[in-house]
Parts: sequence; structure tokens; C-alpha cells
Amino acid sequence: MTRRSRGQKTPYRDKVRAQIVLLAARRWSNTAIAAAVGISVDTVRTWRGRFAELGLAGLVDLPRSGRPSRFTAVQVAQVKALACQFPARAGVALSRWSCPELAREAVTQGIAEAMSAATVWRWLAREAIKPWQYRSWLFPRDPDFAAKAGRVLDLYERRWNGRRLGPDEFVISSDEKTSIQARCRCHPTLAPGRARMMRVNHEYARGGAVAYLAAYDVHQARVFGSCAASTGIVPFMALVEQVMTVEPYASAKRVFWVVDNGSSHRGQAAIDRLAARFPNAVMVHTPIHASWLNQVEIFFSVVQRKVVSPNDFTDLDEVKQRLAEFEKRYNATAKPFRWKFTRRDLRDLLTRISDHERQDVPVELPHAA
Repeated sequence: MTRRSRGQKTPYRDKVRAQIVLLAARRWSNTAIAAAVGISVDTVRTWRGRFAELGLAGLVDLPRSGRPSRFTAVQVAQVKALACQFPARAGVALSRWSCPELAREAVTQGIAEAMSAATVWRWLAREAIKPWQYRSWLFPRDPDFAAKAGRVLDLYERRWNGRRLGPDEFVISSDEKTSIQARCRCHPTLAPGRARMMRVNHEYARGGAVAYLAAYDVHQARVFGSCAASTGIVPFMALVEQVMTVEPYASAKRVFWVVDNGSSHRGQAAIDRLAARFPNAVMVHTPIHASWLNQVEIFFSVVQRKVVSPNDFTDLDEVKQRLAEFEKRYNATAKPFRWKFTRRDLRDLLTRISDHERQDVPVELPHAA
């Protein structure tokens, strides 16, 4: 009881009741206890009597019915149904609902005479309904989506045409991160401090843009990168040259290059061009609009978070230097990404798309982590 009366994490009401009991044990009067604790004499009398009758169990609140609900289950269901409709269907000139707008519309439609935004939020939170949020989606339209995606997923599991890859076969994921700008802030960026986050001036002078090309060894977690003024066949082939002329790739049996359908490496012409320059290189395309299958995109997301943002560079040379230094830092400690999307997940995804496509219901594709 003493610990309860002094505990730092004890709820205030429990602490007060414990103090009442301890002072009563010292034969204090109700009036003296009330003055010492700072409560009314009636409160002291109540909890003192409850403890004398029931012991510690008497210090617990009795069950309460609470205030009767002002709204019926039907009204709650009507508001939830309204939240799951487009505002335009209700004749409201909005693109998305907010809790205040839903409360206002519920009153307008006569669902209730009055309703607060907090009440609407509480109802929606129970069902995780968030009509103020949205995410874009895209149906895969590549007729060979399953076959192309399956080949990429097999490579990530070190398989090709049903056979395991050997120790002298490698998988490279490659792409370009375009238009990394050098934004020189008009006022110096302030470093973070006590109770203060980093502060970056909104105004900036443009110092040009650069493209960052990267080749990521999926199983070795090794990155090769280069910067170019723009993307294209020449910069991409220069990146290939950078990788394929060093070991272990130069003497490898096969090196698979997973790329998307960008103009730098699109179609059969790109496949032939790569094979002609490096006979042990095999280009494998992801399906159209499926760059999320390309693991190098995960690396680019790391670059965006840790190198580019909040984008305060004096000039392009500083951008290039920072990218090169980060590349060395990353390679020193990097581990392969834990890729979990498999052929089984692919089959499940395509089944859901097939089922929902007839109803025009969007199905979310996975995103790179």
C-alpha cells in the first residue's frame, strides 16, 4: 500500500485512495485526511468505508454503464457507408472526405441532428477507414508479364531455366536515377540541435542536374556507380564496361543483367548489343511498368534518403563526390536485400488481378522497400 501511495507510475486516483487508507490506519479523522490529501470529506468517508468492507478489492472502481450512446448502430453504419463513397456521388464538390466534412454531410442528409468530427473519427478508426488518404495503382499490361517476372524472380533465387546458378554466375540489377539536382540554398543549412531539427532554407539556386547510373550485384551486395550528364545507350554501356572488365565478372561463366524497359536498354537491340560486346553477359528485361521487380530501385531509395535529401549541394561536382563516397561506404557494410516476393506470391497476385479486373477494382502491386 505504501508503494502504491508513492509510485511514480501509479494512477493519481489509486495513489489518493492508498493515502486515505494509510492515514486512516494512523487513526486520523476524516476531516484531517481530507485536508492533508486535498479532497472532500465525503470522498474520504466513501473509500474508507469501502476498504473496511471489502479490503483492497474495495479500492477498485465499480463497473459503470457509461453515458448512453447518442447515436444508433444504424446511424454509425450510415456514416461509415458515406465515408466509403466518393463525395461526388453525394453531390459534394470534394475529391476526398475529411472527418469535419463527413460530420457536416451527415447532418445535411438528416442522419443526425448534430455530430462532431471527433465522433466520426472514432467510428472510422475502429474499421481503419481513412477516406482522406489515397494511393495510386496500376494494372500490369505486359502480355508476357508472368513469364518475364518469373524469370527475374528465379534469378533472385539463383535459378535460370530450372537450373541452379553456379558460383561463377552472377546477377546484376541495373538502372538510372535521373535528374539529381544540385540545389544551392540561398541561406546556410542549420545543423540539428537540442529540441531543433535540421533546418533547410526553402529558396535555392539551381546548379544543374546529373544522372546516376548504378549496377547492383544482387547476391554480393556490391554496387558500381557512375554519373553522366544524361541517360542513354552510351552512358549505360560505359557502366557495363565498368563492371564487366573487373573480376569476378570478366571471367564469369555468365552475368545476368536485370534491367527495365528504359530507352537506354530497351528491346532485342539492347540484348544483341550487350551480347556482342560481352558474350558472357545476358540481358533480362522486367515486364513493362514493373520496375518494382528491379532490386537496384531499393538501392536508389537508400540513396535518395541518405544522400540526396534534403538536397543542399554547392554544385554538381559536390553531388558526384558525395555519391562516389557513399558508394564506397555502402559497399563496406552492405548485405543483400531480403527479397521475399517469390513465384508463389506472383501467382497469387495475378490470380487476384484476374478476379478483380472484371470488376475494375484496383489491386496494389508491391513496392520496393
